[in-house]
Amino acid sequence: MKVHILTIGDELLIGQIINTNAAWMGEYLTLNGAEVVGSSTVGDTAAGIERYVAMALEEADVVLLSGGLGPTKDDITKTVLAKYFDSEMHFHEETFERLCKMFERFGRAPMPSHKDQCYMPDKAIILTNKRGTAPGMWFENGEKVVVSMPGVPYEMKYLMEHEVVPALLDKFTLKPSVYKTILTAGAGESVVADRIAAVTDALPENYKVAFLPNLGKVRVRLGAFGSDTDTLQADLTEKVKLVVAQIPDLVYGYDTETLESVLGKVLKTKGLQLATAESCTGGYLGHRITGVSGSSAYYKGGVIAYANEVKMDKLEVPSATLEQYGAVSEETVKAMAAGALARFGTDIAVSISGIAGPSGGTEEKPVGTIWLAISNQKNTSTYKLQLGKDRLKNIEYTANFALNRLRGFVLENY
Repeated sequence: MKVHILTIGDELLIGQIINTNAAWMGEYLTLNGAEVVGSSTVGDTAAGIERYVAMALEEADVVLLSGGLGPTKDDITKTVLAKYFDSEMHFHEETFERLCKMFERFGRAPMPSHKDQCYMPDKAIILTNKRGTAPGMWFENGEKVVVSMPGVPYEMKYLMEHEVVPALLDKFTLKPSVYKTILTAGAGESVVADRIAAVTDALPENYKVAFLPNLGKVRVRLGAFGSDTDTLQADLTEKVKLVVAQIPDLVYGYDTETLESVLGKVLKTKGLQLATAESCTGGYLGHRITGVSGSSAYYKGGVIAYANEVKMDKLEVPSATLEQYGAVSEETVKAMAAGALARFGTDIAVSISGIAGPSGGTEEKPVGTIWLAISNQKNTSTYKLQLGKDRLKNIEYTANFALNRLRGFVLENY
């Protein structure tokens, strides 16, 4: 089954909203055995939508649209598809009853525009959207299928998972495929690719490998296609083991795991508690750590010591250290980590201080200079990063680096 994804909306074309729908749909379809042959974005114009649907149907068995089904005047997808499939509009009573019950729960009545949403093309199979007001629509043209869904991500995902993909699996015979993503940190894409080349170069023709780098991390995705899912899965498991054996120091997890969740598991397993002391990252590291459910079991808290007086007052960094070495220095982050250990009484503390940019650098300490320290009662490890001038990227990279090095520190010392 060949699928083309078509996302609709001027806001996507001008960059006002990031197109997360296409990425999610592509991944979800691939995991379910579909072949995604194209992905396009078109604005809110009738001619454009009609033209792109026609082009997509030339190469694909299925065209999946998201966007343009809301109650406002710029939502024109339904009328365009009705015209395209020569459909008459009729009032869909079941949808109206569902909307009335939905609004009743909130103590409200449907607006006239919501009632207008209940007029549906008579040649469409209506897909119940239990997460919103606009139903999905399924059209068939011979062996071709066109499905239209709302652009609201959680509504689209609900329809994909509960209505669209199950129906597609019933209609089409899909080629079995399996995937595994190996998560690495601590080396760039070229280094990872070079170290596993002996394995990836020898993969059979029914395998695909992809490298997906992102700020200190690289995802390595292996995919296999064949005729029997169980056989494919067994073979893929062995191939993954061969890859991991080449880079055991870089692998931190698989598939949807995150650095922070993996670190949390390690800390919890070892029965350790962590504290943070952040300057230039402004609490972002603590935010990442506490984004994991259950993090209270291993994270006690942190200090955002942005100003020097806070470093001195809350972390007991000696004024002489700041005067002699500056806030961005190995000596200062070591003192910050020691202060966090003392203040919170934890087993481990991590500290960060740097010049995130884009201004504030000097010739001696240019923008992107960031120091980190990780300490327990016996050992301290320090690291110096030389990054670029993009403030947000520097903060995110630093947090990724800190999470990965914390994981390594625990495994090395406990």
